[in-house]
Amino acid sequence: MEEIKSFTEENNKKENSSLMRIGNFIKEARLSRDQSIEELASDLKIGAHQLKAIEEGNEEKLPEKVFIKAMIRRISQKLKLDTKFIMDELNTERGEVKIEEIVEAVPTKNDKSKQSKKLNPIGFGIFILISGLLGLIASTLIFNLLSESFQNQLLKQELIKKN
Repeated sequence: MEEIKSFTEENNKKENSSLMRIGNFIKEARLSRDQSIEELASDLKIGAHQLKAIEEGNEEKLPEKVFIKAMIRRISQKLKLDTKFIMDELNTERGEVKIEEIVEAVPTKNDKSKQSKKLNPIGFGIFILISGLLGLIASTLIFNLLSESFQNQLLKQELIKKN
């Protein structure tokens, strides 16, 4: 019985330590954005007491693990943190993580989004060019049809006048 209790306490400490690390990351990110617990909780539509418990790593004041993971995912997305890194970190049982690891992971993600943003203006320009060409072709065809129709009417009127 004593061994089971010891194992459970040890396991809870490991879970709490990963939750405490994540809570520290979240707190630092929130503070760097000059956002209060109440503001962020309101934006996410979660209780301020729950956000505070996550930041403190206090699992006893939180609902089941599944809900904790969902809240942490939403918080990290809202704070524009590397969500995959945060979720992996939540599931690991390492002792210490350097903040540089999470900071380095975020810029590489931003670099990819910058590259995709560079491609969008080119694609938009090609779309405009093709649309313009199609519009020019369509207007030329319509103009030719109308001018032929107008010429035919003039010829008919001249024939009627001659008769």
